Amino acid sequence: MKAAIVQANRQLVVAEIAKPVVQHDEDVLVKVRYSGLCGSDIPRIFHHGTHFYPIVLGHEFSGIVEDTGNRVHEFVKGDAVVCAPLQPCFQCAECSKGFYSLCKNYNFVGSRRFGANAEYICVNKHNLLKIPSDADALQSSFIEPITVGLHAIYLAQGCEGKNVIIVGAGTIGLLAAQCAKALGANSVSVIDINDEKLNLAQQLGADNVFNTITMTPEDIARQLSDIRFDQLILETAGVPKTVELCLQIAGSRAQLALIGTLHKELLLTHPTFGLILRKELTILGSWMNYSAPWPGKEWTEATRLIAENKINIAPLISSVNEIEDYVKEVNALDGKPMNGKIVLKFN
Repeated sequence: MKAAIVQANRQLVVAEIAKPVVQHDEDVLVKVRYSGLCGSDIPRIFHHGTHFYPIVLGHEFSGIVEDTGNRVHEFVKGDAVVCAPLQPCFQCAECSKGFYSLCKNYNFVGSRRFGANAEYICVNKHNLLKIPSDADALQSSFIEPITVGLHAIYLAQGCEGKNVIIVGAGTIGLLAAQCAKALGANSVSVIDINDEKLNLAQQLGADNVFNTITMTPEDIARQLSDIRFDQLILETAGVPKTVELCLQIAGSRAQLALIGTLHKELLLTHPTFGLILRKELTILGSWMNYSAPWPGKEWTEATRLIAENKINIAPLISSVNEIEDYVKEVNALDGKPMNGKIVLKFN
């Protein structure tokens, strides 16, 4: 079968590899329909970020069940499915409490083992969720990134009636903004440095948008003064400066959920740190996207939001390519961030 393989750093190629087969009783063989490029895959391809070479990436995917092991009764051939790529041990103390995102002994599809950037993938039945047979397979491949924002929202005890502020208008941020709107937020504001992304945020329902190139943190805070209470701020950019910005614009007793992963040192001046105390802020760390019962209500809710057309996926897609063109387009990034999701499709 064809696969997009990272053979070595900066070497993403199309190759023929063996088609996987069902070997264990709980295995499910899935024919991949769509597999999205995650921002976390870019360092894996270009910046020595993989655990080993060669590797097939891909953890945001939808597909069709092709074959099942003897102890798989939840799925049959032809079922439409998506993947929850974490493979927790289900035995450690964290797992026993339902803190699956914090499992100490986990595996991960498309990172620590071969993923879905191939025509077929074989995974344990616990990693699959059945979706409606008439669900749009392309939209369903976005369920995994949708759950990232939902996990942070649930850690903050929901967003209904809150004034939600999204810092970073990438795919995760724009999905989270739409989720907040659908889940009853009082208002949704989006902050970024790119006017094109901010215009898109408005088209997707954001009530307010702010560009930090043209506005200072003080300017933004003044604009937010009427909605300074009951704030839930989601930091999705993963940049030290945006973490600092969140503290500067936050209202009294705001919640700040940190989603973006930092790759540079975060150094706060003592006055900036003092804002956490003086405003009595609550800071939440959000890691991955799972809860109990496995894989969590993040996944059932994301599936529902897609089914009810509460999330507009199309504007977030840069391109949908068959494998040869997909490899060319990803290589053309040359390690830079995507401007919209690049999706691999298989016929």
